[in-house]
Formats: sequence, C-alpha cells, structure tokens
Amino acid sequence: MRRARPLFLLAIVGIFSYLGYTYRLRLEELRKNAPDPPAKLPATIGAELEDWHWEKSAGNGPAVNVRAKNMRHNQEKNLFELEHMDLKIFHKDGKTFDHVLSDRADFNLRDSQLFVDGDATITLGLAEGQEPKPGRIIHIKASGVKLDAKAGKAETDRAVEFAFDRGDGKATGAVYDSGTRELQLKSNASLVWKDNGPVPRPMKVEAGQITYKETESKVYLTPWSKFARGTMTLEGAAATVTLDPHGVRLVETTGAKGGQNDPARQLEYAADQLVMNLSEKSEVEKIHGEGNARLIASSAKGITEARTRTVDLEFDASQGDSILKRALATGQSVVESKPVPGNDRAETRVLRSEVIEVRMREGGKEIAALDTQSPGVLEFLPNRPGQRKRRVEGDRFHVAYGSENRLESFRTSQASTRTENEPRKGKPQPPALTWSKEMEARFAPESGEMTRLEQWGDFRYEEGERKARAGRGILDQGANEITLVDAARVSDNTGSTAADRIYLDQKTEDFRAEGNVSSSRLPDRKGGGAAMLAKDEALQARAQKMTTTGGRALVVYEGGAVLWQGSSRLEADRIEIDRANSVLKADGKVSSQLLEKAKAADARKAPAAPVFTVIRAPSMVYYDKERLAHYTGGVTLKRAALDVTAREIRAYLKESKDNDSSLDKAVADGAVVIVSVAADRTRRGRSEHAEYYAEEGKVLLEQGQPSLEDNVRGDTRGNQLIYYANDDRLLVNGVPSQPAVSKVRRKH
Repeated sequence: MRRARPLFLLAIVGIFSYLGYTYRLRLEELRKNAPDPPAKLPATIGAELEDWHWEKSAGNGPAVNVRAKNMRHNQEKNLFELEHMDLKIFHKDGKTFDHVLSDRADFNLRDSQLFVDGDATITLGLAEGQEPKPGRIIHIKASGVKLDAKAGKAETDRAVEFAFDRGDGKATGAVYDSGTRELQLKSNASLVWKDNGPVPRPMKVEAGQITYKETESKVYLTPWSKFARGTMTLEGAAATVTLDPHGVRLVETTGAKGGQNDPARQLEYAADQLVMNLSEKSEVEKIHGEGNARLIASSAKGITEARTRTVDLEFDASQGDSILKRALATGQSVVESKPVPGNDRAETRVLRSEVIEVRMREGGKEIAALDTQSPGVLEFLPNRPGQRKRRVEGDRFHVAYGSENRLESFRTSQASTRTENEPRKGKPQPPALTWSKEMEARFAPESGEMTRLEQWGDFRYEEGERKARAGRGILDQGANEITLVDAARVSDNTGSTAADRIYLDQKTEDFRAEGNVSSSRLPDRKGGGAAMLAKDEALQARAQKMTTTGGRALVVYEGGAVLWQGSSRLEADRIEIDRANSVLKADGKVSSQLLEKAKAADARKAPAAPVFTVIRAPSMVYYDKERLAHYTGGVTLKRAALDVTAREIRAYLKESKDNDSSLDKAVADGAVVIVSVAADRTRRGRSEHAEYYAEEGKVLLEQGQPSLEDNVRGDTRGNQLIYYANDDRLLVNGVPSQPAVSKVRRKH
C-alpha cells in the first residue's frame, strides 16, 4: 500500500496535467470559435433592445401599450428612441383605444410623452375583436405629432390629413384628446362628408377652425364657415354641425347666406341666424332663418325677393337632390317681383303682409303661388310710361304664377284699391278708389300686364266726383272699361244712373247702361243741354239702354225710353240728347207731354187747373236755341178740348222766366185736321197748313181748301180760316176765284 501511494499521487498529477492540457486546448478552441464582442454603447445610451414592449395599467385595464421593433434608451434626454412604433392609448372603458403607428418616435417614459417628428398614422376609436362603429373610426396622417400618453392627448402644428368612413379632410395643425374624444383642426380646415345615396354627392365644409366632439356628435366651426353640396352653398360666421351615424343632420350658423347656383334654378337666402336640417342622405330638408331673412328666386323673366323677420324653407329630398317646395315668411314680410328690363316690361309687384307663404312648382325652378295668412297690401309700381301705380289692400291674398315666374292672377277678400291717374292737360287727377268683399285679378301670360280685375260683394267705386256701386264690378284693362253688374249705379255732381249693367269708360268718362235703366240729371245751370221739358227741375229718365259719348256730351236712351221733369214727359223707342248742340231727338212711338203752368188772373183767386199738351209722332227733333220741337211722320196733338192731326207739327215753346215747357204755338202741315170739342158743340177744321196759338186760343187754317165744320153753326170754307176759341169768333178770308162759302144750320 505504501508502495502504491506514490503511484496514486503520480496518477492524480497526470490526470490534472491532462485536464489542464485539455482545458487549454478547449479554451483555445472556444477562443477561436467565439463571436466578436459587441461594440461598446455610447456613454449617453443606457440600453438597446429589440421587440421592446412597455405597458401602463389603469383601474379597468391597460391605459397605454407601446411596442417597438427596436428601442434605444437615451439616458441624457431620458427618452426611449423607438423604431417601427405601435402605440395604443385606451379609453376609460378599457376596451376601445386610439392606435398610433410611426417609423420613428421619441418616448419619455417618465412623463409618458411621445413625439413623432416624421409621418404618423393615427386611428381613433378601435376596439379589440369588434367591428368598428360607423362614423367612429378616424384615420389621421400627420407629422410633428406630440402625444401625451398619460393624458391621451395628441397635437401637431403641421399639415394634417384625415379620413373616416363618410369622408376625409385636411387642416394645418390639429389637437386630439382621447379622454374627451375631441378633435380640433387649428386652421385652414376643410371636411368632405359623403352621403350614402346611390349617386354620392359629397358635402364640403370649410372653416378657419374646426372642432369635432365625438361625445356630442357635433362639429364646431369658427370664426367663419362654408358649406357646399352640388349646386347648393352656405356661408356664415361660427357654425355648429350635428352628426349621427348617417352623416350631417343639422347645421346652425349666424350671419348666413347661401343658395342654389343651378343654371335653371337660381336661389339665394340669407339670415342673421340660420338652422339647416338634413336627411339621412345628407340632403337638405328644412332651413330656418331668423332675423333679416331674405329669399331671392331668379329666372330669365325676373327676380322675386322675399324679405322678412323669419323664414322657413322646406325642400323635397326624395329624388336625390334638395329642391325647394315651400317657403314661409313670418314677421313684416315683403315679397317683391321685378321683371327684367324690356320694352314690354310689366310693373314691379310688392306684396306686404305679416305672414306670406311661397309655394314652388314641381322641380323647384318656378313659383307656383303666394298666400298671405294675415291682412296684406299688394302694390303695382310702374316701370314704363302708360302704367299706373296701384295699391290693393285685402284680408287674405292668393297670388298664382304661370311659367317663368309670370304673374297669372291674384285673389283677396275685404278688398280696397287705389289707382293713381296721370295728369290731364297738365292738371292732377283724383285717384280711382274701389271697395268690395271679394276681388280677383288676371294678367296676360306674355307681358304680365293686368287684363281683368273683378270685384264683387257690395262693390263701390269713386274717382273724384264720380261714384259707382254694384253687386259686381269688372275692369277690362285692354278696353279701359269698368262693367258694373247687379243693381249698378253711377253718380256725379250732375246726376245719377242706375241699371242692371253699366259700362264705364275710364279714359273718356263715358258710359253705357243696359237693363232697367233709370237716370236723373240736375238742371244745367250753365245753360247747355237740351231741356225741352223744363230747365228748373231734374231730368228723370227710364229706358232699357242708355249711352253717353263725347265726354257725356251726347246721351242716348233706347228701348221704351221715358224722360220727365215734373209733370212734363217725353216717351220714345230712342231718345238722343246732344248737349253740345242743344238738340234733342226722339224716334219710334214718340209721345211728349208738355205742362203749361196755369196762372190766376186775380191774385185773390186760386190758379186754374194746369193744361197739358200731348203730341205723338214717329219722330221728333227739338232745337233748344229756337225752343222748337219738330214732329214728323204722322203727328197727333192733344190739348184740353183740342185735337190736331197732321203729317208734321212744329211746336214752339215759350221763353218763360219760369223755364217751364208751356206751348207757345204749334204749326201743322200736311192733311191737317183740327177738332175742338166743347160742351155744346164740336168743330172740325181741315187744311194743308194750320197754326195754333195757345195763349189766344187762335186756330189758323190755310192751303188745300181750308174748311171748318161746326155741328151747331154749319160748315165754312175759304182761302184762310181763323178761329178764336176763347171768344168764339171765326174770320173767313176769300179770294175772287175762291169766294168764302158758309152753310148755316137752322135750329129745329
């Protein structure tokens, strides 16, 4: 054993020697095969890592989650320099988050501050394992982004582009707060919203600054705003846009003006405050304007402008476009229609009322009607010579339009009108005034000029001293004639006329009356006219028709015409009074009754009974200057106990201070027969010529073998027979060739 110990020690030494040798060999081999040592980190860099991940938790789950392909810790700046960064900032619910991607970013772990100098892509409103909600996902592209991961707020002053499922936009500078879900576009902001209709018609929104508050579903535009969709535009000061999952539903702004710039449909509107409601397809359905509201519709023929305190516009959005169908103006409303300049330019029309409704034709290009819901005033203002200024007041107005916004008609109730007349011979003329319960006016489709104005229900007309009344009044503008129907009556300072129907000429002041005509004319104090009956009493008349011409210088009565003054009368089928020449004509069944005013010989005695002279003939002409009435065509004259028949009779009236129609003398020619009937005898005279002198009771017979038959004294013939009825005398003149002959009857 003792001998074995040295061997054992040698063995141990050998083993260790071998192990040492092998170790050196292995160590050399390892040294040869070992990789190069990593480069030494800069003094400012604390560490470098691949697939870096950092997460911060909150009560409901993660708050911030950051990943990077590569991470370098900058100890000097206390920053984590990240490459290919993927950042998630979770909302308070711990489920939805905002996602930020960038090739390079600097992250301050202590302050949770992130800065992206290059381009960054930010997606807002994502949720793990869930489909994004419509309208909630916003994709943002920006550079120079500063992000506070702790506060969930991102900001940049550089150009920003963003997109969402309903559109896109851009701005210079932006701020996004994930906590409040607010996106602010700092300047030069614009958005484009796309509708979900079959033919997309995007809405472009521009503003100095835009703030989107997702929790309120509202967009705030300041200090100015612009909206454009197709041909429709809207501009204003600050505005608020309300959203829903379908897009823009409400726009509210101030100092607004907008319209539709369609070649076939020109529409403008403005108001101090304006609210616009849109459909699910972002089509305008309603517009409400408050304060100094205006609406202007233009066409090739003219411009219609509505001014009011408040305006409500309704649009038809069913056909993929917003087409105006109704406008309601409330508060001191004025609608003014101006035609385009031209030779046939119609009047400017101005409608005023507290409330005016405008209804458009299908297609929204033209006005269909205007209606007032309160009393109103319609004015017609001249645009060329010959037109007259008119004013119509009424309880309610309905104004109908034809094509190209041309006025077709209007109707109102409790109406009153005022028409200004042009000066005549340099002298101003009184206006024409009318009143009625109902009124309707019609206009020419081409020129827009009024052609017919009808008023009914206690119609009244007044023009200076001229007045009229009727159940219905109709103005024919082309003929410049007013027709009065149903108990019509016209009067002035000279008299009045009533009839079933009266036609008034506004230019000449002449008229014609038809049906049960009844007229009265005061005595002509200037001495004109043809007062055959009496000059000191009103002239009354009845006929089926009456016509005046020449400024009423010529008056014609037809159809059972009757004229009378006091007890004096004139009847005929037709009576014509020529006032200019002081001539009166009567034709057809002429019958005149002349009253001789009886005078008492003694003042102590009562006056004798009046004496009437009645003359009948087919025709008669009266000359007032000569006081002569010439009857022709077979005439009969009856006066007291005297009857005269002849082919013609000239009746001379007295020139009396009393201006009565007393007969002075009558001259008869052609087959004259005079019959005088007394209590005890009858006398009958015959001749070709006879004269009767009323005051003397003298009868002269001559020509054609005059004869006088007396049933008491017998018959007498001679060249000339003169009979005095007052004292019963007879004078007979004969000639040598024709001696007087008398046959005396003896008493039995």
